[in-house]
Amino acid sequence: MRFHPYHLLGDTPNVVVDGSATPSTVLTLSHWPGSPTPEGLQDDLSAQIVVRAVEQDAVPPAVDAVTNNHFDQDGLAGVALLTLGDEAWRRRGQLVDLARAGDFGTFADRDSMRVAMALAAFDDPDRSPLDRAVFAGGYEAQCGALYEATLPRVLAMLDDPGTVRQWWEDEDAHLDASMHAMASGAATVDEVPELDLAVVTVPEATATGLASRFTITGAAALHPVAVNMATERMRVLVSQGNRHRLELRYETWVMYRSRPLMPRPDLRLLAPRLDDLEGRACWHADAPGALTPALEADEAGSTLPLPRIRAEVEAFLRTAAPAWDPWSPR
Repeated sequence: MRFHPYHLLGDTPNVVVDGSATPSTVLTLSHWPGSPTPEGLQDDLSAQIVVRAVEQDAVPPAVDAVTNNHFDQDGLAGVALLTLGDEAWRRRGQLVDLARAGDFGTFADRDSMRVAMALAAFDDPDRSPLDRAVFAGGYEAQCGALYEATLPRVLAMLDDPGTVRQWWEDEDAHLDASMHAMASGAATVDEVPELDLAVVTVPEATATGLASRFTITGAAALHPVAVNMATERMRVLVSQGNRHRLELRYETWVMYRSRPLMPRPDLRLLAPRLDDLEGRACWHADAPGALTPALEADEAGSTLPLPRIRAEVEAFLRTAAPAWDPWSPR
């Protein structure tokens, strides 16, 4: 099979990996909400779904085109499994771990996370080693060009992450420091299992460092991967000084299969209560359909102490109605 840029498919019959179907899509292999992925193929990650499809001979042999409407590690891993033949299949465990590192911010092998970090750098025009022409068009053209540029590289990157060290070493050092802070107790995690909540406390003086999620470059005092590796809770409240952020992990957006997860609440409903306690309108939240919706105060931060914030969050989560169903998104 061959990769075809999503925006150039026209009426070409195709298999979609990790994204949404086109009118000419014959088979969808995606964990995205509401995706028509066949029941027997569904799994947590799209790359795992591709593995199932290959194992079950579910990919129509007459279809040559593989595509995706966005560029990220899970999509790249799945497309690689369908287009790079036996060399990719022999590395299917590594490719699935790369997908996990990119989408869920967890890993079995640290090198998978390093390659995920390098791919985030490749997708950042300010850091990317790729030809500038990759970033010349709109997003659809960039997406196709990124696949075409990284598919020939990804297996070698997994075999020897040292070849792309300069694109992951700074972020990897920040992850190291964050994981050390967690292990040493400088940063702490307190879990409330019945609410699927983890409360993470970070020393106020902790400086921010490079922290990508998916292929998006960002910054955080505590690398989110260090948090995700330290807790399986899907609602994470991170507190640093007067900064408090409640985030719902990406696993709760997709059609996650390996274990039941508590449904997402609508965090926007908690913001007015916190505003009342603050005495000003400063809290804002994302809609439940965002990839990783978060609730946090504005740049000035909060005047409320963590124990009060935590009490309000816990009270809200105990009674909040489900606001997102990945199997029937609205």
